[in-house]
Amino acid sequence: MFSSSSSSPSPSETLTLIPLSSSSSSSSQSLLIPGLPNDISSLILCSLPLPLHPRLRSVSRLWRSFLSPSSLLPLRRLLRRSSHLLLLFPSDPSLSSPLLLDPLTCSPLFLPPLPVSPYLYALSNFLPSFIFPHLFLLGGSLLDARSYPLNHPLSSRSAFRLDLSSPVSGWSRLPSMLVPRGSFACAALPHANSILVAGGGSRHPMFPSGGGARTATVERLDVASGEWTAVGDGMPAGRAGCTGFVRRGEFWVMGGYAGYRTVAGVVPEDVFCKDAVAMDLETGRWREVGDMWEDGERRKLGKVGVVEGMGGEGDPGVFMLDNNDMYRYDFALNRWLKESSLPRKLPSEESCCFVAMNGELYVMTSSYSPRPPKKRPALEIQVYNPIKGKWRLRTTNLPFNHLIDFKAAVSCTVKL
Repeated sequence: MFSSSSSSPSPSETLTLIPLSSSSSSSSQSLLIPGLPNDISSLILCSLPLPLHPRLRSVSRLWRSFLSPSSLLPLRRLLRRSSHLLLLFPSDPSLSSPLLLDPLTCSPLFLPPLPVSPYLYALSNFLPSFIFPHLFLLGGSLLDARSYPLNHPLSSRSAFRLDLSSPVSGWSRLPSMLVPRGSFACAALPHANSILVAGGGSRHPMFPSGGGARTATVERLDVASGEWTAVGDGMPAGRAGCTGFVRRGEFWVMGGYAGYRTVAGVVPEDVFCKDAVAMDLETGRWREVGDMWEDGERRKLGKVGVVEGMGGEGDPGVFMLDNNDMYRYDFALNRWLKESSLPRKLPSEESCCFVAMNGELYVMTSSYSPRPPKKRPALEIQVYNPIKGKWRLRTTNLPFNHLIDFKAAVSCTVKL
């Protein structure tokens, strides 16, 4: 059906992407850095953190031309200078601009917001996905001022695309998904130039308990044509709030909730999924993996981060943050094995961001810094290296004057 191999630069590409000549006859006015050949200067500038480039473009006309995203991003990819950046949506992306955050320098780069709708608002539970050089924003749950009652959330079929090589052009709308969905499983297939989505529902953070529709359908977006097609007969059962990734030619879907029940006939309570299912990418057939933990071991699946290429045969390393403990998923045993514990305890698991970047796992929390002369919103980062088994801590100021509500924020990683 389609392959799951990772994307890599084409062998036919050459260093002719470097826009300036490095010959000795070049005048000093055509040198990126005086006293250095342009080949060396290009490597230096390509290695600088991407969020710093907008400020560096003001150095000279040559730097402005060289550091333009349309020429620099393909060159960074060709020279293997690409690195992971955290993509963060603090709230509704039509009201609050998403930003790219470099994990090393914590420098921000703001992206354009989504087009504003006069009727639709409070978009949440959407999923971002990335296939170079495009960023996609899919689905979600929202409120519609034209619907009744007003407190009834709806799932969205919308899909948007942003070309990061030309971000000033803004977001463009793609054909809608076949089935509306929010809080679903999603995985990008760069080699096949496609994106898979599965499951989802209409639950909204403003109304987090009970109700909401769920679906078991699976769709594939062909990035080249922008068209959506149904894949197979869907998952064995509908679920939402799940997570997805690709391993050995299979699309895995873990966790989520399959319904809800009421306690004493009054208080709604979600029925969480303990199992995982996997779809063969060639045939579209699903197999049930089974329960990942015993009764009473945990209530639900925690936040999941996937480190690519950690195991044998290019297997991903799948990690879960459950309260203040980190677990690694053992594919052979179908069990979560404890890996480590956080050096600094979290006030709440829901109030943090858990992502994998550059082969490491990042746990981020937002709080006010107690440093004088006045309190400022800060980002505390706990970084775990799964190969060395060691932690390191960092704290940096946020680029705005308010905290990030990670309970409502949506995040992912992009490699640029």
